[in-house]
Amino acid sequence: MSDWFTEKLHDDFAQALKVDRVLFDSETEHQRLRVIENARFGRVLTLDDVVQTTEGDNAIYHEMMVHVPILAHGNVRRVLIVGGGDGGIAREVLRHKGVEHVTMVEIDAGVVDFSKQYLPMLSDGAFDDPRLNLVIADGADFMRETEGGFDAILVDSTDPIGPGEVLFTDTFYGHAKRALAAGGILVTQNGVPFLQGEELTNSMRAFKALFADATCYLATIPTYAGGPMAFGWGTDGNHRAVSLDTLANRFSTLGFEPYYYNPEVHKGAFGLPGYVRRLMP
Repeated sequence: MSDWFTEKLHDDFAQALKVDRVLFDSETEHQRLRVIENARFGRVLTLDDVVQTTEGDNAIYHEMMVHVPILAHGNVRRVLIVGGGDGGIAREVLRHKGVEHVTMVEIDAGVVDFSKQYLPMLSDGAFDDPRLNLVIADGADFMRETEGGFDAILVDSTDPIGPGEVLFTDTFYGHAKRALAAGGILVTQNGVPFLQGEELTNSMRAFKALFADATCYLATIPTYAGGPMAFGWGTDGNHRAVSLDTLANRFSTLGFEPYYYNPEVHKGAFGLPGYVRRLMP
C-alpha cells in the first residue's frame, strides 16, 4: 500500500496526498521541513506537516500575490517580501522589469538552502538576480526597524501558528503601514476564509483602522483546501479602482504570459461571496 501524507491543520477537516517519494525530511531550528513527490502535484513542500507550496499549483498563489498589487499600482520600483523562502514570490516580482530592488526577509535560512536544492523550479533563478537582497532575519523585527519606502509589501507567511504568528498582529501591520511609500500596497496571506474566518476578520479589523482602502481578494489554489484563499489588501491609494482597460494595457507590456493571472481575473478576484463579506468587520 502506498504511503499518504495527511495534513491536519484544521480541527475537523484534513486532506491527504499520496507520497510517491520522500526527497527531504529534517528539523531546523524553527520548523520541520519536508519535500515529497506526488504524481499530480510534483514536488510538495511542507512545514510542520502543513502544505506550503507545490510544483503543480504554486503559480496560482504566487502570481495572485504579486501581479495584483504590482499591476494595480502601475509604478512599483521597490518591493519588500516577508517570508517566501522558497523563492516563488521573488520569481514573480522579478519578472517585472520596472522593479529595481527587492528585499526578501526570511527567518529560516534552511528553507532557502533546501529550496534551492530540492525546489529550484520555484525560484527559477531569482536568488541569482542582482536586484534581490536576501536578509535572514525575523520579519517582525525587520519591519519594526526598516526605514521603509516600499511601493509594495508582500507578506508570504505561514499560518498564524509558531514562527508565523507574529506576522498577523496589529503591531506588525502598523509597522508595515509605516514602511510603505506614499500610495504603496500591503498584501498578506490570510488563509481560507471558509475554515479560517477568524484569521481574516482579525486582519481586516486592523487593516480598516490603518488604510483608506482595506479589503481582501480571492484565488482558488487546489492544495490550500477548503475553498478560495484570501489575500489581505491595504493601501491609501485608489489602486483597486484601476480600470480593466488600464490593466489590460499594463498586462500587454509584461513580456510573459502568466499561468493563472489576467486582467479579468484581477478584477473578479475582488468580488467577494456573501460568507466572506460577512467576515469583514
